[in-house]
Amino acid sequence: MPPTRVDHVGIAVEDVDTAEQTLFALGCERVHRETVADGSFEWATYVLGDASRLELIAPVEGESFLTDYLDANGPGLHHVTLEVADIDAAIEALEEAGERVVGYSVEDGWTEAFVSPQNPTGALFQLMEYHDDYADKGPDEALFVHGERLQNE
Repeated sequence: MPPTRVDHVGIAVEDVDTAEQTLFALGCERVHRETVADGSFEWATYVLGDASRLELIAPVEGESFLTDYLDANGPGLHHVTLEVADIDAAIEALEEAGERVVGYSVEDGWTEAFVSPQNPTGALFQLMEYHDDYADKGPDEALFVHGERLQNE
C-alpha cells in the first residue's frame, strides 16, 4: 500500500445548516462548503484541532444515492475517507488482497474509488488522491491534514 491516512469521516444528514450546529458546539470550524455540479447534494468540511476532520453530506434536489441512504438508514456515519498518495497503487494492493474496489472516478480536485461496504468491517471506505488544483478551494492548513497533501515517499 502506498502512504495512506484517514482524511475525514463523512456523516449523512438531512440538512447541513441544522447538523453543523452540533459540530460547532463540539468546537469544529467549517472550512469549505459546496454543492456538486448536478445539484443533487452538498458537502461541507470541518476541522477540529490540528488533524481531525469531519464532513457533512446532505441532499439538495431530487433523488440520489444520498436520499436512498437516508431513507434506509437515517442520518449518521456514511463513509471513512482515506487519503492515498497513489490511488492506482492503492487499488492494485487492495485488489491483490481480495478487496472489492468500486466507483473509480476523476473529480474536480481529486480522484476517488471506494472499498465496498460488503467487507468484514461493514464500512464504506472512500480512497482519495488529491490533485494540485484542490488547493484552490481554500487555505492548505484547513484543506489538508496537517496542512499538506500526502506524498509518495
